[in-house]
Amino acid sequence: MNTAVYNEPYRLPAGILAVAVHGAFFALLYFGFTWQTQPVATMSVELWQSLPTAAVEPPPAPKIEEVVQPAQPEEVVVKPEIVLPAKKKIEIKPVAPKPVVPKPEAQKTVATKPVERKPDSSAADQQAARERAERAEQAAAVGRVVDEYKAKIQSKVRSYIVMPPDVAKDARAEFLVTVLPGGTVLNPRLLKSSGNAAYDDAVERAILKSQPLPLPPDAAMFNRFRELKLGFKPAE
Repeated sequence: MNTAVYNEPYRLPAGILAVAVHGAFFALLYFGFTWQTQPVATMSVELWQSLPTAAVEPPPAPKIEEVVQPAQPEEVVVKPEIVLPAKKKIEIKPVAPKPVVPKPEAQKTVATKPVERKPDSSAADQQAARERAERAEQAAAVGRVVDEYKAKIQSKVRSYIVMPPDVAKDARAEFLVTVLPGGTVLNPRLLKSSGNAAYDDAVERAILKSQPLPLPPDAAMFNRFRELKLGFKPAE
C-alpha cells in the first residue's frame, strides 16, 4: 500500500510556539518559588533587670522680659509770683490817760416789810363758832330731809304688805335695800328675820311692789338713800 507523504507547512511554527510557552511557564514557576522562599528577618532582644534611670533635665526657666516703662516727664510747677505791697510805717501816737472820777457810793435802800397784824383771838373764835353753827344747821336740815323721806318710803311699803295670820305684835323684819337712781330697787336682802317666814316674805314682796321709791329732788342727797336699812312691825 503506498502512503503518500505530504508536506505540512504549519507544524514548525506550532512547535516553536509550544516550546516558548513551556519555557515561559517553567520560568514563572522558578521565579515564583524563589520569591516565596526568602529568608525570614531576625530580631535581637536585650533583657534588662531594671530600667535605666535617665537623667531628666529640668525644663528651661521661662525668660521674663523686663518691661522698661518710659520715663515720664517731670511736671513743672509754675509758682505765681506774689507781689507784696510795700510796708507802710505806722506811727503810734501816745494816748493821754483819762482822769479817774470817783463814783458816789450808792445809797442803800432798806426795804421795810409791812407789819403783819395778828387777828384778834376773840374775833377768830367767833368766826369759828359761826362756821360750826352753820355746819350743824345744815346737817340737821339734811337729817330732817332724810328722816322725812325714809318715813315716806316705809309708809309706801307698809301699804303693800298683806298681813299673814298669826303674826306676833312684837315681830320685826329688817331689810337692806339698795336703791338706784330714779327709785328702782334691787333685790332686798333680809338682815333680821321676824321669826315668821310668811311675814318676812310679805314684807319683801311689798318692797318690790312699792318701787319706784320716793326720793328727794336734790340729786346731791342721793348718796344718803343708796343703801337703806328698813324695819317693819305688824303693830305699826
